[in-house]
Amino acid sequence: MTSQILVIDDDPVQRRLLTNMIERLGHIAHLADNGRSGLELMERKRGLISVILLDLMMPEMNGHGFLQAIAERGIETPVIVQTGQGGIETVVLAMQAGAFDFVVKPVSPERLNVAITNALKMDHRESRGRVSKRSRSGVVGFEDVVSASPAMIRVLDLARRAAQSNIPIVLEGESGVGKEMVARAIQHASERAGKPFVTVNCGAIPHNLVESILFGHEKGAFTGATEKHSGKFADADGGTLFLDEIGDLPVEVQVKLLRAVQQGEIETIGARHPQKVNVRLISATNKDLINEVREGRFREDLYYRLNVFPIAIPALRRRKEDIPVLVRTFVERFALEQRLATPLSVSSGAMALLTAYDWPGNIRQLENAIFRAVVLAEGAELTVNDFPQIATQIPGYVVAEKSGFSWEEAGPSKIAAADASHLPPVYPHFGSAERAGARNAVADTQPDNAIASVDDGGNVRKLAEVEEELIRFALKFYRGQMSQVARKLGIGRSTLYRKLKDYGINPDDPFSEAA
Repeated sequence: MTSQILVIDDDPVQRRLLTNMIERLGHIAHLADNGRSGLELMERKRGLISVILLDLMMPEMNGHGFLQAIAERGIETPVIVQTGQGGIETVVLAMQAGAFDFVVKPVSPERLNVAITNALKMDHRESRGRVSKRSRSGVVGFEDVVSASPAMIRVLDLARRAAQSNIPIVLEGESGVGKEMVARAIQHASERAGKPFVTVNCGAIPHNLVESILFGHEKGAFTGATEKHSGKFADADGGTLFLDEIGDLPVEVQVKLLRAVQQGEIETIGARHPQKVNVRLISATNKDLINEVREGRFREDLYYRLNVFPIAIPALRRRKEDIPVLVRTFVERFALEQRLATPLSVSSGAMALLTAYDWPGNIRQLENAIFRAVVLAEGAELTVNDFPQIATQIPGYVVAEKSGFSWEEAGPSKIAAADASHLPPVYPHFGSAERAGARNAVADTQPDNAIASVDDGGNVRKLAEVEEELIRFALKFYRGQMSQVARKLGIGRSTLYRKLKDYGINPDDPFSEAA
């Protein structure tokens, strides 16, 4: 369905690029070069605009001024904010001001399509029917995996490709990032759709029972085996077996798993002959399997058999764009399950709070927080007061005696100031007669996160060495958020990527220490 999209951006090149993308998506683009012109155009269109694509940095009236103006006028058209910085403080301010979603420049056509599609579904009529249907059937497809971030969209693209074959897959990622949901979507999109999907948490089974649970046992095979047990491989015959936390599988059981993968047959405990099975294996782990191989805790031959098609699912803190759409999805789902009389919405302040938080427990933690808030909700809107445990962990939130938790004025600026104050200082220590003892003197006085200015011999270090160490520290400090790293270091993103390449730093491993 064709919709009318308003693009507000002072850069004519950006307007032209966005217009081309919007028209390719089948929509109509209207253009304004600042916030004031955008307001005038909206008044002329009288409610025909479905989505607003808003730049933040503009003359006359910037993006924040525009958000404030439409809020005062009671305009509820969803706004997708464009930010060239990508810093969390910018995003938090925009979400607090009422932005529906945000994209980081330069935005890709795929990311823009996702953002516009989600904004056009604000009435939730289509998704509400889909959620209730899914809750009854238990089937999960790729259309049910909610995402707006480019990183997660790439994950889903890889998963769709993998679904077209029986290739063994390993899903890597922290606990709670949605590995099982992706596995179920792969099953649903494959030729095994409708066949059994059997899950096994290898880390939750006592070691002495793993073999029996996976491969089954005959009656009387061992003490206590009073009945025949088929095992998970047999239960999944014709379908998919999802082995969660595969890194916790005992080494002695890994031998039998290798045979099952190689030859397509299992050895039931107590049986005289092996049993043929037709199972598609999807494994998941929150461990570094190759390190487990080096440490002798995981068989190398099994690793290469299972790790044919690895898919790394990023943590939620690395795909902040997903938080607003996940929040709305969870609120809608839990409101339906609780049979609330009226729809439940989320205030802009609450959305800003949830977007600012890092969610160490990932999607599972976010889902639980929303569930609790929905169950305890007293009004028609979730506010910051409904998330007290989260608010106390975010810099810039304060406890007010009567009004509960609120965002301090200029809170994001305080975050930025705090960030800057924690950058490691470079200590100049130029001695002439005392150069040999310079390093010890600096080491005794500088804080743990300081970057030394002199080497072991008391000589001033090379500029490239100090720069490399500072870049590594910034990557670790800002958890791999490249836009924020570049901005805090005072360089462009392209310059940052070039320096990463020059110094041999892997941007996907921002927590690695300097060699």
